[in-house]
Amino acid sequence: QVQLVESGGGSVQAAGSLRLSCAASGDTFSRYSMAWFRQAPGKEREGVASIDTSKFTTYADAVKGRFTISRDNAKNTLYLQMISLKPEDTAMYYCAADRRRWYLLSPPRTADFGYWGQGTQVTVSS
Repeated sequence: QVQLVESGGGSVQAAGSLRLSCAASGDTFSRYSMAWFRQAPGKEREGVASIDTSKFTTYADAVKGRFTISRDNAKNTLYLQMISLKPEDTAMYYCAADRRRWYLLSPPRTADFGYWGQGTQVTVSS
């Protein structure tokens, strides 16, 4: 199975930018559809964005136009570029993987992804 490790989280001011990374190992990264999820205290985990093996992307309405998901198969790495950050973006962000080659659902569903990282905290202050 694949192991996932997130990095790049931190504390930023509103309107700031941040780039998250997810390093994959233990399996062939290019065979997996990937996604980012987030969970704020007291709230359910929600899908943020996904990218499949053909690099087709989906986004939650709340982040469209501000977040960009991408992948570099040669580096076995998934990215989430976040700009124009808002306090409501504050959450623990998780990287996830699934063996299906294509993923078209928007926003991505938690139950569709079986492999998870430990998370990286993003805090946006006003």
